[in-house]
Amino acid sequence: MKSAALGKNISGAEVTNLSRHGFWLLLADEELFVPFKKFPWFQDAYVSEIMNVEWPNPNHLHWPDLDVDLATESIRHPEKFPLVSKESRPAKRSRRRAKSREAERELRR
Repeated sequence: MKSAALGKNISGAEVTNLSRHGFWLLLADEELFVPFKKFPWFQDAYVSEIMNVEWPNPNHLHWPDLDVDLATESIRHPEKFPLVSKESRPAKRSRRRAKSREAERELRR
């Protein structure tokens, strides 16, 4: 008896761990570390934004909440893909932190 033909791989990309230095990304049976120093687009992102990752094909990853697209090869070998732009998106938290600091000052008065 033969088994049925294998279907489409439904395993997606998964963020398995997060630290202040970066995060680990599981792609099928391969786990990759994404350091914030090499991938600054994630440095000021919310955890939920990092966790929301799509893997539309074996060579491409997409973070829709951050509008970040990366080739999987750039994570495996970042030295082969120097950053073209060091400008990152405006940090959402900086505005929130400023507002919360203003609120704290008002409460102290």
